[in-house]
Amino acid sequence: MSFANKDELLIAKNMVAIIQKNKSWLSEIDGAAGDGDHGINMNKGFTLAAEKFTPEMTMSEALLLISQILMGEIGGSMGPLYGCWFRGLSRASGDRSVIDAATLQTMFDKGLSDLRTLTPAQPGDKTLLDVLVPALEALNAAIATVASEEAALSALKSAAQDGFDATRAMQARIGRASRLGERSIGHPDAGAGSCLLLLSAFADTAILLIEQGKAHATTPE
Repeated sequence: MSFANKDELLIAKNMVAIIQKNKSWLSEIDGAAGDGDHGINMNKGFTLAAEKFTPEMTMSEALLLISQILMGEIGGSMGPLYGCWFRGLSRASGDRSVIDAATLQTMFDKGLSDLRTLTPAQPGDKTLLDVLVPALEALNAAIATVASEEAALSALKSAAQDGFDATRAMQARIGRASRLGERSIGHPDAGAGSCLLLLSAFADTAILLIEQGKAHATTPE
């Protein structure tokens, strides 16, 4: 099963909502190794984007709007990084009327490849890559076994959680937190935290939409 791009502004709305709900938590974990403004900046960018959503927007159009706001309206390093990622998600799906397993794979492949044009970070450096890379690997592995879209999205979400949890034991090797050296060990990475939230919101909403589509398809006229 799949869902229609033209009808699913809900995915973008729920990605905004999860950042808004967890802005304090993001700033709290950022304060352990950074300047404590990650939640503030992310909330600002996502809220500004949500204010410009229109009911007619497709999922891809809303994701592109988030990209534009993040790159143009919030400070720090995370705005351009996430802006680039969202732009990749949008461009890989913009011409697709149906979001199915193959499109999901293309979207997250493109998002990651675009993000990597801006950062030299690799898994193990204690960044959002420690969530994105294993999440994408899990998605691709599930799709390769001809798993359902729901199973593939659940695998993505589970791997994202594991990736975030693993950052706690890592020493930061890139970004502001790297200046702390070994003192960065013992705290999860804030960028990894926001990435976990965004992937979870995407996966949970997409699974809900797919299940609703199945229920509708089996409801007798």
